[in-house]
Amino acid sequence: MNWFLAIVIAVLMVLTLVTLVRGIIAFMASTKADLERPEGSGPSEMQLRQNTLMFRRVFYQAAAIVVVAILLFANR
Repeated sequence: MNWFLAIVIAVLMVLTLVTLVRGIIAFMASTKADLERPEGSGPSEMQLRQNTLMFRRVFYQAAAIVVVAILLFANR
């Protein structure tokens, strides 16, 4: 059981890292596009993508914390 939970934690950590890198790339692309957009035109597609990636990253981090809590509780 401990090995399975450790693998799940590792997968969630990798997903968090990949999502973070994709979010940084979306941030860099959105700042470049924002310089050319007119004021008050609403969020761009890249800004919406960046927001979605941020929520995914938070979800993966929360899931990893829950798995760590389960692991600690199981080893009591």
